[in-house]
Amino acid sequence: MSTEFHLRPPVLPGRQDESYWLQSTAGLETKQCPALAGSATADLAIVGGGLTGLWTALRVLEKDPSLNVVVLEAGTCGAGASGRNGGQVHSWFESLDRLAAVTDADEALRLAQASADAINELEALQDSGEVDMDLRLDGWLWTASSTAQEGAWQEALNLCAANGVSPYRVLDAEEIRQRTGSDASYQGVVEDRAGSLHPGKLMRNLKMHALRKGVTIYENTPVTTIAAGRPATLTTPGGSLSAGNVLLATNAWASSVPELRQKMYVVDSQVIATEPIPDRLDELGWKSGEAVCDAQNQVLYYQRTPDGRVIFGRGSGGTIFGDRLGATQNRHPRWVADSVAEFRRVYPTLSDVRIDYDWLGAIDCVPAHVPIFGNLKGQDNLFYAIGWNGTGLAQIPACSRIIASMILKTDDVWGRSKLINQQQAKSLPPEPVRFLGAHMVRAALVRKNALEIRNRRPDLMTRALVALMPKGTSEHD
Repeated sequence: MSTEFHLRPPVLPGRQDESYWLQSTAGLETKQCPALAGSATADLAIVGGGLTGLWTALRVLEKDPSLNVVVLEAGTCGAGASGRNGGQVHSWFESLDRLAAVTDADEALRLAQASADAINELEALQDSGEVDMDLRLDGWLWTASSTAQEGAWQEALNLCAANGVSPYRVLDAEEIRQRTGSDASYQGVVEDRAGSLHPGKLMRNLKMHALRKGVTIYENTPVTTIAAGRPATLTTPGGSLSAGNVLLATNAWASSVPELRQKMYVVDSQVIATEPIPDRLDELGWKSGEAVCDAQNQVLYYQRTPDGRVIFGRGSGGTIFGDRLGATQNRHPRWVADSVAEFRRVYPTLSDVRIDYDWLGAIDCVPAHVPIFGNLKGQDNLFYAIGWNGTGLAQIPACSRIIASMILKTDDVWGRSKLINQQQAKSLPPEPVRFLGAHMVRAALVRKNALEIRNRRPDLMTRALVALMPKGTSEHD
């Protein structure tokens, strides 16, 4: 009897529940990819047509153009996290410590540099006219808006200096105010070769780029079952696909596989988009495409779009029980008021501005906050990629080289990455312990942030509960 893996099909959003990015680019859809009907075969089947799936398909074909690579997407490409994020593009130099804890100092530096190289690759794709994405490399500002956040970047700066690189430049309060139009943040650093993009344009055009490169894409084709074997068989509502290798690239929805659910947890992040107010943003001095974030645990992140909207996001941290993702991971009113209040705190002179869009994005997190790639147990042709932790626009193009080498079993620097089959990856508690614990920690985190943003110190119990947040990379941490 063959082993079967049952996947929970994503709950697809209606048009009104899609992100601003996807709603505003619906007219760019120049090719509707059909749903799979009947039986088909592939050398590599990729479940998920987001950034991970499409970039991996491209990297595999770069290595071996003769392969038949098929992407199966439950909705349309980018309908998940890839089209629902905040559009911030920055390198992995800010995570050198986390990367080194999982790999080693040399690989951490190589991965950070690979993510910086990926930003250059995105720029080249846009400059060539191949993939328009409204990429603006006007800088990524990592800032403090309270005393508790001050110097959050210092360890990253120290590690960069120790490795002979200097991607960041220190900012003073006046430059931050001039560049963001707000004095909420008063200290920070900037990564100049970073910035923002339009995830909707990226995903619509990356799909077309992948099709031109020879990737076969089936949309509106959720995979319900994968029967292990050689070949593996993927069952969909309208047909089946036999594939020599399979990659699960479904972000938070990978939690429907029990083995992966032990390694990951799912939270959500709330994003809002204002009406277009270009003249008012110009008056504030906010005229460019900087991506801005602060250093609180429920991180704030925001950018100005080319047409003068403010995209303003917040890590709400809402937790999911088991793998029960549903429609509320697309849009839910419970976090909107909090995000609007934070937007008005950061931009008090814009308190009258209309909010045109709001949406949620589910985030696949792992305790080490560094992605995990590998094989499902006992299945050397069934692969997964999880744990992007909400940071991926430059990191996924870099790491897709690792995933491609893993699948093709290529003996190169990518295929030997210590991100593959991480032996030290921590297993998380079972439900309901995990959910109840996460709920208590989140409540403490909300209290902590609310106090610290007013420069007040949280009580001992709150600090103790927040300290229980997953941080470690080994079973004894």
